[in-house]
Amino acid sequence: MQATVKWVDGFMFVGETGSGHAVVIDGPPDHGGRNIGMRPMEMLLLGLGGCSSFDVVQILQKGRNNIVKCIAEISAERVDAIPSVFSKIHLHFIISGYDLKASAVERAVNLSAEKYCSASIMLSNAGVEITHDFEVIEV
Repeated sequence: MQATVKWVDGFMFVGETGSGHAVVIDGPPDHGGRNIGMRPMEMLLLGLGGCSSFDVVQILQKGRNNIVKCIAEISAERVDAIPSVFSKIHLHFIISGYDLKASAVERAVNLSAEKYCSASIMLSNAGVEITHDFEVIEV
């Protein structure tokens, strides 16, 4: 896996991945940025949410569950020190579909958290308290 982050101007950077995608990274105005891109720590949360969501959807689909939507709402707390690392992260999954069993969704969320999501496991091993819950919406 490869990625490049290039400084553009002020505190704006462009991140490019080996898969050919790009994203703007910037800081808030009070730190010299122009607020035209995501913050690096926000991107870390999106990476965690994307990694875990990928697992949950894949596990549910392999189990022949008829899902139509998966949303991961992610909230986090950071320590009040430098470095301002995450201390707690919570992922709330909202899974919509037909005839979904809560037990199947719970199993998928737990498997992602405990076995498959590299980002979640890496952050947990670094001391971040990561919690999960979910709700099922019948379509």
